Amino acid sequence: MSMLDLGRTFLQAVERCPHHLAIVDGPLRYTYEDWSKIVGALEYDLLQQGLKKGDRVLSILQNRFEAATLHWACQIAGITIVPINWRAKADEIDFYLTNSQSKLVFYEQASGAELFEVLKHQMIPSIYCGHGEKTIASSRLFADTITQLQTPTPFAVASDCSVMLYTSGTTGKPKGVPRTQSAERAAGIAHIAQNQYRSYEVTLGVMPLYHTMGVRTLLALCLGNGAYIALPKWHAPTAVDLIAQEKVSHLYLVPTLYHDLIHAPNFSSEKVKTTKKLGFAGAPMHDALLLELNELFQPELFVNHYGSSEIYTFTINQRAVEKPGSAGRAGLNERIRVVALDEASKKATGEDLVQSGVEGQIICDLYSDEAFSGYWERPDANQKSLRDGWYFTGDTGYFDDEGELFVTGRVDDMIISGGENISPVEIESLLSLHPAVDEVAVAGIKDERLGQKVVAFIHLKELVLPEVLDQYCKESELLNFKRPREYVFVKEIPKSPVGKILRRKLVAGEYEVS
Repeated sequence: MSMLDLGRTFLQAVERCPHHLAIVDGPLRYTYEDWSKIVGALEYDLLQQGLKKGDRVLSILQNRFEAATLHWACQIAGITIVPINWRAKADEIDFYLTNSQSKLVFYEQASGAELFEVLKHQMIPSIYCGHGEKTIASSRLFADTITQLQTPTPFAVASDCSVMLYTSGTTGKPKGVPRTQSAERAAGIAHIAQNQYRSYEVTLGVMPLYHTMGVRTLLALCLGNGAYIALPKWHAPTAVDLIAQEKVSHLYLVPTLYHDLIHAPNFSSEKVKTTKKLGFAGAPMHDALLLELNELFQPELFVNHYGSSEIYTFTINQRAVEKPGSAGRAGLNERIRVVALDEASKKATGEDLVQSGVEGQIICDLYSDEAFSGYWERPDANQKSLRDGWYFTGDTGYFDDEGELFVTGRVDDMIISGGENISPVEIESLLSLHPAVDEVAVAGIKDERLGQKVVAFIHLKELVLPEVLDQYCKESELLNFKRPREYVFVKEIPKSPVGKILRRKLVAGEYEVS
């Protein structure tokens, strides 16, 4: 049976509303019709350079116009785009190039110096995007690829690979996650439904296009003929101004960016009054931030989205404020279970399921329309994570009495102190509500007596004594064995480029004390 691919999906949007605004990047503003001819010109150039269906192209770009254009040109041509972090170092780029077997690289000034180091010993054609000086003399200019505007010609089918995302690789080498066009389209449609988007939404394109949230934002906007307001590099005051200027109607960000946004010096509720829907994913949002955002934005809908690169949606909570911390129920295309932690290495049969209120590992049905079918050339990772038609997420959580899922952390982040299993998230949520606390991360630090002791790393809004925070925890409902045994005040909480707390850096002592 034939299914709609992403190339024809893009053409649908062009044919439906040719004169509607599609993309904005600084002074660049294009309608769907005008943008499609640039996409078509780039597609033609890729094919003229000898690339064919199934080949891979590496993108080391910020969220700029060229990156979004390249994404769609690849979908239409049936070429797999491999987007990576523009901050990647030379050895990382070398790994991504070799592992993905990419045949062409798109880069910009921010990523050029590192790519140049790689190209000294690994020859591959490169195309330079943007302004400023080229780092690599032999590279072509993006502008030279758009010599003849033309209507795109779809060559892809739904079963072709759309994109290969790389997991962040907090342990070991990053893993390639190839995703088909049909899985991407299903994820985009579910994203629209689960976030209740209307036609012609306007959003801030700031989540990186090498991240699952960024890619789905781009897709969902196209499916509904919305406008994608590109913000190549995160800068909170600029984001506030763009929201006001472009009348942004919804936001889909990681909690860290929301935190930065509302603490920008130019932020006001008046400037964001057009933003009626908020969604977040990528990391837990602590109660204090959730409540503050709700008060400042007063959104019609506030959605907690829990998912991954491998399967876009696990669960959705459309009542994020009414039920803080809840990841909700299975998404439109998903089934989920929680299996016993000590059974997680065995087969996921019915006997492994835990009762409500009991913590275990979260697993998801691989028959989901949104799911991938396995990691790129990593049979070891497939063996660990894919079993009996289920994807083992590596996340811990439990179902409450109402059947809603609460995610408590990573299996690897679990603190085992005095024989007790302790999840950092519960303690972080509690401490985030103290008026002196700006941001908090909790980790297990080696301890001779307890095995690991609970330590809270805190970035402060105002000075406070550790004894005061300890008393605050004692007076709460937090069980005594979960109470932090030490409080460390730091200059900043170490995070990944997409805002996930890097607990391993805290454990390793890689932080600055304030």
